[in-house]
Amino acid sequence: MTAAADDRTSRTGLRRDRLTLTLYGTFITWGWFLYGFSPAMPLIAEEQGVSRAVAGLHGTAMAVGTVVAGLVSSELAIRLGRRTQVALGAVVCGVGLVALLLGPSIAWTLPAVVVTAVGGNFLISAAQPALALHHGRNGAAAVTEANASGSGVGLLAPLVVGATVAAGWTWRPAVAVVLGLAAAVVLLVLRLPATGALGRGVRATPAAAVAGPGAAVAAVSTGRRTRVRAGAGFGRTFWLFWGAMLCGVAIEFATTFWAADLVVSRTGAGPSVATATISALVAGMTASRLVLGPLSMRKAPEKLLLGAYGVAAVGFAVLWTATSPAVAVAGLVLAGLGYGAHYPLAVALVLRESNGRPDQAQATSTVGTGMAVAVAPFLLGALADAFGSHRAFLLVAGLLVAGGVLVALGVRSVSRDRSTAPVGGPTAS
Repeated sequence: MTAAADDRTSRTGLRRDRLTLTLYGTFITWGWFLYGFSPAMPLIAEEQGVSRAVAGLHGTAMAVGTVVAGLVSSELAIRLGRRTQVALGAVVCGVGLVALLLGPSIAWTLPAVVVTAVGGNFLISAAQPALALHHGRNGAAAVTEANASGSGVGLLAPLVVGATVAAGWTWRPAVAVVLGLAAAVVLLVLRLPATGALGRGVRATPAAAVAGPGAAVAAVSTGRRTRVRAGAGFGRTFWLFWGAMLCGVAIEFATTFWAADLVVSRTGAGPSVATATISALVAGMTASRLVLGPLSMRKAPEKLLLGAYGVAAVGFAVLWTATSPAVAVAGLVLAGLGYGAHYPLAVALVLRESNGRPDQAQATSTVGTGMAVAVAPFLLGALADAFGSHRAFLLVAGLLVAGGVLVALGVRSVSRDRSTAPVGGPTAS
């Protein structure tokens, strides 16, 4: 490791240099789209004259783009380098977004969302390993902070959507902000050298452990190519946390897509007000992620994840029973405190339990994430068409129970594994 890398991985904290801040911009760009476009789903359904289930297919389209990006992004990093992948991702995202903004019908907007999601996931799949490599032992903290920046900008995006809708300008001007952000990412990343963290990836998959007890694993591709089939040979603990990750992603996307509809139906709030309340959910998620990195260095992340599911369940109960906008907002904030921990902690645990094969674990996680994004918003929308939003949201309650049970079983499995492990390895409380 170089002297600069040693400096970046010192205990004094994270060094936010130009490369780091530029890569944070990729999360801000994608976060604005996710949190600006998702709460516009009910508005799009009304505008296009389609059911909520059909409008929910935009979530499925986003999932298709996620899977497509996951299948090819590692090869892009190897052949072109991460700097080029970031720039390409921003351009592809922009092309898809223009098509989305100009699309007159769902036959146009669905494929546009696929293209946008491919570009957005190119951005993230290049930025996360680059941050992990650039910051070494502090890689997990950098990736966590990057995710916090993405959800942090999501505080503003739903408010801007609500403001443009209230002004009679529709949701489009708010979502179009992504074009400017993507252009800025291209300009900034091309000013950085295509070496080091932004250079070309390699084909094998040993993992570097992040400092501290119970810390997550920073997956960095080094060495020679492996030929192990993705998803094969993982242990029971891996699959328990993988299942919990799926539940967390499904919960987050189902709530983000349809919570505005629930608030309208239960509290009588106007569409613009209800759409803006999604900022409350994102506020809770952002606060959670800001403390997640340092806390997970001191406490066992599996226990933190179990607690997060409990907090999310309480917040959901407040939201589901709310009959006024103020109470609904309180429920969304509390739920967000739990939701914000679900994906980062679960994917860190999946990588930790990968038996030294984090690249294969990441591939399996990407496919699972795509599945969850594809199914959850569409299924909740279909249930809302059939039974109303209030009853439909019991799907989220079921996912919270399932996720909590999976994490509890994972905690038990980890404890059993540690009790049979050789004495002397680090543990977390």
